[in-house]
Amino acid sequence: MWSALALGTAVVLLPIAVVGRGADRQADSGAGAIAATAGPEARSVALFVELGKVIQHPRCLNCHPRADRPLQGEAGAPHLPPVVRGATGHGAAGLECATCHSDANVAFANGEGSIPGAPDWHLAPASMAWEGKSLGDICRQIRDPARNGGKSLAALVDHNSHDALIAWGWAPGKGRAAVPGSQAAFGALTRAWVESGAHCPA
Repeated sequence: MWSALALGTAVVLLPIAVVGRGADRQADSGAGAIAATAGPEARSVALFVELGKVIQHPRCLNCHPRADRPLQGEAGAPHLPPVVRGATGHGAAGLECATCHSDANVAFANGEGSIPGAPDWHLAPASMAWEGKSLGDICRQIRDPARNGGKSLAALVDHNSHDALIAWGWAPGKGRAAVPGSQAAFGALTRAWVESGAHCPA
């Protein structure tokens, strides 16, 4: 699926989701129509709504919990075995994230699932918790350096475009649904949102 989002006089086509392996990408006429007829602020909001399809996906929310315990699975269940965030987000001493999570996914011997893994596996800081928040509240949090890890909007574009842990969301291993689109599209959406004024949904 493609979303046509008009920014000024330009139209940016960004891949958000592909239905089925090898399926043709199709235009998302709903988002495209909004972008084509709305003003600049509404177009900026529409861009963030598209970003929200990734941000509010379980692959992302599970590592942005409001409590000190990570979540897992499509339903966001509490992590098993029980673990906690720890001082740096890497787990408590003696039971760090790296105890089980390596730099890459590890398939179960029976072939029925996998242990997720990516470089520097850890929870987001508590100040960056997204669980239970509206998309508008997440947006305002993301653009606030006091609550986004001290990132400028330019740094946020680079983070979403290149961070290896974020990239895991598109290759989460057997037994998990990937986030829609691609990291390249996610980064391009982030840049377009920033360049359009970084406006947020209500």
